[in-house]
Amino acid sequence: MTLRIVRPPPPEPSLWNVLWSRRAQRLLATHVADQVAQNLTHMRRRWYLYTPVLAIWALAYTRLFIDPTPRLPLVFNWTPSLPYRVAWLRPAPPTLHRGDFIVFAFAGEAQTHYPGLRGQPFFKIVRGLPGDTITVKDRLVAINGTAVGRAKTQTCDHRPLDPIQLTVIPPRSYYVQGSSPDSFDSRYRSSGLVRAEQVIGLVQPLF
Repeated sequence: MTLRIVRPPPPEPSLWNVLWSRRAQRLLATHVADQVAQNLTHMRRRWYLYTPVLAIWALAYTRLFIDPTPRLPLVFNWTPSLPYRVAWLRPAPPTLHRGDFIVFAFAGEAQTHYPGLRGQPFFKIVRGLPGDTITVKDRLVAINGTAVGRAKTQTCDHRPLDPIQLTVIPPRSYYVQGSSPDSFDSRYRSSGLVRAEQVIGLVQPLF
């Protein structure tokens, strides 16, 4: 003898539940519309507060996804590489000098793993000039025998970092570095030397 299990069909939703569900949806839609209208009214009344914020976000979006080249004479530094947050940008002279603050478009090997770095403006100090000799011993980088910084072993996301190789800086190239030990600069092979054509301009730190 075979037993057959018959499952009853699911109960039909009552008219009350259907009406209540539709009423709840209308109430929710009305509430959301009211909130949006109130927010827009608040923004219109406080436009002088929101306009700078929107402008900053627009500039940041443009710099990150469209054109990273600075278009204003002011440069903002958001990294700890240097102890300055705002600097004045001016055209670079034909020849850079040791100690110059520059902004350059990044073109190092790291852009293979971090595509967002391609062309991004970096704010650094010129430490090495054409003809200088770079040596590395126990990850301590030196220029003409003077130590300028120690290379870390890995990035913050645990990718290995190789120090720059022993070399003589070729013509129209520069060794650049930040003042922070965490600065990503010419100490590392994946950043490398900066060619003259990468230099966007000379900068004067303001604060």
